[in-house]
Amino acid sequence: MERTIPSTASEEIELFQRTYYSLLRTTGEVQIRSLVESHMRVESALHARAADPEIDVDALVYTSLRLPACIVNVRLVTMSPSERAFEEVGGFANIKSWQSVAAPGRRRRALYDGDETLATFIASRADVDDLIPMLTAYQIEWNKIHDKLHDGPVLKQLQGCSSEAREFDQGLRFQVCRVLQLSPEDFDRIEAVWRERTVETLLAMGCRRKRLAVRLISGAYVDYRRAVREWWLNISHSILTPLDQRAVYFVSSNPHSLVNLLTGCPLRREEELIRFVEGGDDPSLLAEYRSILQEEVPSSRENFLYYVTKKLHTTSQGQQSLEECRAEMRSCGVTRVESRHHLDVEAQVIELCALRPEWSDPRIRVEGMEFLGDSDAVILNIDYPLGLAAYRILTEVSTGVGELRGLFVQGKAATLNGRVGDVMIPSVVHDEGSQNTFLFQNAFNAADITKYLVYGTVLDNQKSISVRGTFLQNREYMDVFYREGFTDIEMEAGPYLSAVYETIESERYPVNEIINLYPAPFDIGILHYASDTPFTRGKTLGCHLSYYGMDPTYACSIAIVRRILETEIAAVRDQARARSDWK
Repeated sequence: MERTIPSTASEEIELFQRTYYSLLRTTGEVQIRSLVESHMRVESALHARAADPEIDVDALVYTSLRLPACIVNVRLVTMSPSERAFEEVGGFANIKSWQSVAAPGRRRRALYDGDETLATFIASRADVDDLIPMLTAYQIEWNKIHDKLHDGPVLKQLQGCSSEAREFDQGLRFQVCRVLQLSPEDFDRIEAVWRERTVETLLAMGCRRKRLAVRLISGAYVDYRRAVREWWLNISHSILTPLDQRAVYFVSSNPHSLVNLLTGCPLRREEELIRFVEGGDDPSLLAEYRSILQEEVPSSRENFLYYVTKKLHTTSQGQQSLEECRAEMRSCGVTRVESRHHLDVEAQVIELCALRPEWSDPRIRVEGMEFLGDSDAVILNIDYPLGLAAYRILTEVSTGVGELRGLFVQGKAATLNGRVGDVMIPSVVHDEGSQNTFLFQNAFNAADITKYLVYGTVLDNQKSISVRGTFLQNREYMDVFYREGFTDIEMEAGPYLSAVYETIESERYPVNEIINLYPAPFDIGILHYASDTPFTRGKTLGCHLSYYGMDPTYACSIAIVRRILETEIAAVRDQARARSDWK
């Protein structure tokens, strides 16, 4: 594929990567401050104001959502694919006793020692390309706030809020906004992420400069392969019937939508869920429900119940309901496999023969579901991984199952021509890692999604680009691909298609070629829903109420489940006819 990327656009990105990879070869710590200059030269689309003295609220919110809350106290961030590698070096002998921590906007297994060290588990170079720029951006924005708050009267008032338990009132908020040169709206966005930790975080920023350091404990190719292998063995050992004897539909999505649709557990608990909404302490949830009742907003009853279920199950009063739902799911053939010591990628194995069609969401019911009782196929659904880990996972799965009958990928993406909540359906994917351009027949078109989407628009026949990291693009870089019609930016489709190539060819995937995957003997279905719009900064799915984020998620999930069920019903019928003809 011919394209002319301005030299400054690509060279600065590559220089930044070469800088941190060369530094990470050391067995010691690497100071983040040594990466600040090369990070600023990238002029990342996610950190466009990195070099400005003004606070880049978009970058601060983005990184705060994707780093665990303990990052406020952390000095050293360590990275490794496995606990074993941590235990083999000094200082991590008791790592299994460390506190498990998580970020709301990024799944990455992490352990915190309660003091100043964070241990993060990485599955591929993509995690490094994600984490290093994110830490750099966070430190830059932290130190901007420090420079504005340090030794000022507002800092003393914040200390009073903390030590004397005084209220963080509107007057003090106004003074904080004035000193930080932020609009009230921008500060509201920051406070929505930091929540009850707002005063604590501002105090930490005002009292000291951030001096983060990173250390790569282990990152050899074999270490990543071993981590994925152990993850797969954990799944294989959790299933009674070996998967190497089963036909498998592989789905990369999330841990809730497919099982909710196939088992319908929340739909049978509508009265309990509405009581929770009406009697709970979440006024925004109640307001949302009343707007739906009064038809002030378009809505999906089922999607709203799924959303409320997720809220309920995070509370103490919802634990009994959670256990009941899990028991019902097990009775429908759903085996949940957590990943406690490997990749942070939960898996579910769903036996199609054990489903109860009368319990399922009405939107996924297709003709002939009674034939599923004779099926030996399963759905393997995983919580979608990051970047190159997708390639390693699908490679492991495709060699460990009896037959791969379909690859279905559902995930978030940035859109250059749509709006947040839209669904993009690509038929061309360019992978920045391999420099390959993949052509394939997507199993879905706009009509498959539109009927289930309440708010957004469906754009099929799109061209997608799988990038190396969210911070590793700038405006010039994206402009080039936009001019060539690439409008869908994400990180997993290219790696998955590299693995597909190896299922149909006798060699490892090539580099810098146009690859035709039309001969693939199974469905390839890739659906992306827009979570942000880089050309209009600050527009992200996180800016909207979470219920609206369920809309594209479930529209895509319904289409995937219906496609799998229809395909498997046809396969069972064909097998039955073949047996009948043989007799």
